[in-house]
Amino acid sequence: MLRSAAIALLITFTTAAWAADPAPSGTSAANPLGGKAVSAKVAPGQPRQIAWEELVPKDWDPMKAFKGVDFSKLDDNDPRANEMLMKLQKASDNAPTNPAMNGVMVKIPGYLVPLEEKNGQVSEFLLVPYFGACIHTPPPPANQIIHVETSKADKGLRAMDTIWVTGKMQTLRNDSMMGVSGYHVTADSVTKYTSGAK
Repeated sequence: MLRSAAIALLITFTTAAWAADPAPSGTSAANPLGGKAVSAKVAPGQPRQIAWEELVPKDWDPMKAFKGVDFSKLDDNDPRANEMLMKLQKASDNAPTNPAMNGVMVKIPGYLVPLEEKNGQVSEFLLVPYFGACIHTPPPPANQIIHVETSKADKGLRAMDTIWVTGKMQTLRNDSMMGVSGYHVTADSVTKYTSGAK
């Protein structure tokens, strides 16, 4: 059990290969919703559509502390397995954010992990880059989780719905029961996802 949890966290960390145009059903840690970053000019007053990779500092190497560790050789009963799992979780929870994203008006697609509802409408949630994150799999690193608060979400949104979130991004940590987020957005809009929406 510990080894499989450590391997799941390890897979979550290795997100270097980003796809160009993923379908919502085929998302994973290595294939986040929205694909690769695209440099496009943004009209004044309009949000910049971003990709998940832009939230990760370019010089961050999450596996640096684990060089030379062969996780497949750690048995679940090995005390080192639990130690590695705790070390992986701590590194994930403390993943650094990209300071260049602070204060930027953004539009980003992702999956909804509800935290709070008001009057049958989701008002607070985590936005994650791939299906199942925080619910069916361990949470992604903190720099791949956005804490969102809104009063303007589409009605009828549920857990793991694919959505677009638009609003001002802040580099602000939040610890919830579903995971540690490194970013916060007070959303101007939350709408159902459509591929390629601008």
